[in-house]
Amino acid sequence: MLNLQAALPQDAPPFFLTICLVSLFVLLAELLTRRFSVSALVVRKIVHLSMGMLIFFVPGYFQSNFYPALAALLLLLFSALNIRFKWFLSLLALPDDDKTHAPAVKSYGSLLFPLVFLLQLLFLWESHKWILQTSMLVMGVSDSLAALVGSSVGKKHIEHLTKNPKTVEGSLTMFFSAFVLLSASLFVFSHYFTGSLANAPMVMLVALALLLALVATAVEALLSHGLDNFFIPVSIAYVLYLLQMNQPVFLERFLLGGFFAFLLAFFSIKVKFLTNSGATATFLLGTTIFGIGGMAWTVPLLTFYLLSSVLSKLGRKRKAKFDLVFEKGSQRDAGQVYANGGIAWVLMIAYSLNNDPAIFFAYLGTLAAVQADTWATEIGTLWPNPKAWLVTTFKEVPVGTSGGVSVPGTSGAFLGSLLICASALAINVQWLSDFGWLQSLLLIGFSGLLASMVDSFFGATVQAQYFDPIREKVTERTHSLAPNGTMISNRLIKGTPLVNNDLVNTFCALSGSALAYLVIRSVHLF
Repeated sequence: MLNLQAALPQDAPPFFLTICLVSLFVLLAELLTRRFSVSALVVRKIVHLSMGMLIFFVPGYFQSNFYPALAALLLLLFSALNIRFKWFLSLLALPDDDKTHAPAVKSYGSLLFPLVFLLQLLFLWESHKWILQTSMLVMGVSDSLAALVGSSVGKKHIEHLTKNPKTVEGSLTMFFSAFVLLSASLFVFSHYFTGSLANAPMVMLVALALLLALVATAVEALLSHGLDNFFIPVSIAYVLYLLQMNQPVFLERFLLGGFFAFLLAFFSIKVKFLTNSGATATFLLGTTIFGIGGMAWTVPLLTFYLLSSVLSKLGRKRKAKFDLVFEKGSQRDAGQVYANGGIAWVLMIAYSLNNDPAIFFAYLGTLAAVQADTWATEIGTLWPNPKAWLVTTFKEVPVGTSGGVSVPGTSGAFLGSLLICASALAINVQWLSDFGWLQSLLLIGFSGLLASMVDSFFGATVQAQYFDPIREKVTERTHSLAPNGTMISNRLIKGTPLVNNDLVNTFCALSGSALAYLVIRSVHLF
């Protein structure tokens, strides 16, 4: 943390030198953009790269984190004002920054860069400076090179990934440059290693650099709006911190978990369970769950993923009539992965930092919730001639209507929840034995069932529903495709435009985890 009494006098000269260097970078960038018509993207990424390299050497010039934190805070304030008033356009994303002619996406990268640097200064300076240096160097250099290569020579675009256009050439540049930098850093800083990293064979450190480079590339490919500036260093620092502290993750398990997550993502694309964005998000989620949580956390997640994916593929002909009603199809994208697995992801990270067993019950609760919701929808639409009722009024509605419930769907929801808990019981998770097998089944089963009812309630009340004028149907989709190939905007007839199916699924996942966690806390088991 920041020590106000540690503002050493000898740190003042390098502080003022740093401020002068950064100011020089900014002024030179603006001069090149305005007077010499140099591409704003090129200039911005060169500044980005230079800042990453400058930060790498900060611990060598400062004795305490006071002045570096002050510099980061000043840069953060300047970036926020620049985004608001647009003083220095060279630091902002412009519509002509790439050659794809895609609509410009507002970026907050210049704001998130100093923010993540400030946070790492506060939490890593005392004993983990090398982690700060490594993570910021990869973000500053590799991310910049990826953007420069992708915009200049990138020709093959990756479809169904993110709003910002990504190219194969840019992603490969990100991967290889990150791998080189991570390998070099792990070699140079090896004398600082403790925990799982201490005395690790060189081949395993190279494998770690390979996996972290893949993680950084996936984060860069998946995120837009400049969010990669924040999450690339955070993801690298998080993994290295856990390995350094040796709790609860071990290097061998993390490497195997990452490898398995990569195979699962690759398989999911091949069998069309997931889109490119969905597979990328699944790789990141899987690497965290499999690599850090081990079997106890992996088996329930795989139970949800495999059973729900297979179930979504069954009865295609029978469910085809609902394809234009639901917002998305059976091939899940990143948004659906976040909605279904995002809460589980956060819980895994929370557990890795404090080892609270009650979080595991919350984890099972959130997986039971999303399994219950998925099974209720899939079985409800798959069942022959089902009847559905709106959960708020109990009036009969067409099957597939947001907020509609049916007997087959509700039964399937409860069964799906039980299977999540049964998968954990099958591998003898000790925490469930301590609570009791029957009690665990009932807790997780009803957590999932009640959460699916929460999903139905929000679906009936606040989820956006539209009228499709072409097919004259109520739908979750904002646009419909006309016979002549043009996209027609559907008319909002109910709910809030910002509340889509992914957000409702997130509410469902959150309610399932909260219920299970509160019950475990109330019995004071742990």
